[in-house]
Amino acid sequence: MPMRKIYFLLLNLFIIWQLEAQDKPKTAVADKNTPEPSLSVTSHSIRVKGQVINYKATTGYMLMREEDGKPKANIFFIYYAKEGVTDPRTRPITFSFNGGPGSSSVWLHMGALGPKRILMTDEGEMTKPPYEVVDNEYTWLDETDLVFIDPVITGYSRPAEGVDKKEFHGYVEDITSVGDFIRLFTTRFQRWNSPKFLAGESYGTTRAAGLSGYLQDRHGLYLNGLVLISSILNFQTARFEKGNDLPFILFLPTYAATAWYHKKVSPEYKDLKAFLAEVEQFAMGEYTLALMKGEKLTEAEETNITNKLAKYTGLSPEYIKQTNLRIEIQRFCKELKRKDSETVGRLDSRIKGKDYDYAGERNEYDPSLAGAISGPYTMAINDYVRRVLKYENDLPYEILTSRVQPWNYNNVQNQYLNVAETMRSAISKNPYLKVLVCNGYYDLATPYFATDYTMNHLFLDKSLRNNIKMTYYEAGHMMYIHKPSLIKMKDDVSSFMKEALK
Repeated sequence: MPMRKIYFLLLNLFIIWQLEAQDKPKTAVADKNTPEPSLSVTSHSIRVKGQVINYKATTGYMLMREEDGKPKANIFFIYYAKEGVTDPRTRPITFSFNGGPGSSSVWLHMGALGPKRILMTDEGEMTKPPYEVVDNEYTWLDETDLVFIDPVITGYSRPAEGVDKKEFHGYVEDITSVGDFIRLFTTRFQRWNSPKFLAGESYGTTRAAGLSGYLQDRHGLYLNGLVLISSILNFQTARFEKGNDLPFILFLPTYAATAWYHKKVSPEYKDLKAFLAEVEQFAMGEYTLALMKGEKLTEAEETNITNKLAKYTGLSPEYIKQTNLRIEIQRFCKELKRKDSETVGRLDSRIKGKDYDYAGERNEYDPSLAGAISGPYTMAINDYVRRVLKYENDLPYEILTSRVQPWNYNNVQNQYLNVAETMRSAISKNPYLKVLVCNGYYDLATPYFATDYTMNHLFLDKSLRNNIKMTYYEAGHMMYIHKPSLIKMKDDVSSFMKEALK
């Protein structure tokens, strides 16, 4: 083997060894007398809707301990609080996080909620490096104080010395650690008497729904509202596995929206919403019945369904027939624009990418992640935390990491995780708990129709069904990178919070 190849092989092995070493529990165990970490506190101001808001930013670690005082984890957070507020009952507080699992809170923090945001084009594409961070006139700070939480191993958050990361990386483990952080934060910063909201995105909506139950049942901490952005509560709706036909039905309207956006459907469909209404009706009717029939489907029925799928998705009838009428998401992202030598994104199917070749059936990468948002958001948080918030930490800020894997789902062995029931139960116990669900039409990670299905199968008491409000945006998973959707989402959230606090 040439020396150059040997060198790079050894270098890669060394890097892997170092990453694994970071994740392994150290031999030393943190002492009960470990001091509390120091926090950086800075003052700032921003103008929102003509009003100047003075606020304080508190940045750093919350040291989480066992009841005997032994350190368990350092959880990194950034807390924005409006200055001049004397009565906490008049000022809501929102705890925010993203998903993954393995994602830091940077996306919601510097894309929509926080006082600064990364500047994108109005359509949501990245600008030329090194990018620009600007005041976010659509911040939620005029409505609520904000706490951005990075779960363990994301952002700067890490286990304490001698503590295994496995204690945090699973559905139950994650709910416990984040829920206990919220309880301790609420106590230390004297916010028990404040109205409280959670805002989560993607798996963060899974976490938020789970926390709505955990915080009530474990800590007696009742919430006023949840904001679920690009929601996934029932994982059966998004698992493309043999024997589970549900995702093929529920992803279809988003396939259609994507084909419509890229002009792969008939020009007779001029209005997106009218087009999607037709596709939804087909998906819940003829298409569902066809998939339920399986091999009992007649040749005439199969031809009819194939032709309608081709009409709605922009894929060829021959290709659709080869899939047994079941179009898997990665195949769709590769196939839709194959003849154009382009792919479409999973997080945002409006965004196109280029692969090494176009003979395969899966994307080389997701152009709506690596090709649109990863670089700008990584720059933004690393520069902003140290330069503006005056917080110094030499650890890598883990934007979106696989180091949380494997994620433990032992609480639902041999079944799909479904936290919708937890949320239903929380609303039943706390009828003042309101939920806003934000959906992107071009989101192929957590499709809007799958969320509709989940919410329509909660079976809440009729008197509580208006506690849940659905909103839709002509953008993708991070709908706020699309400026018109960012503006609309801010208006929707403002109205929702005012209504929840009446």
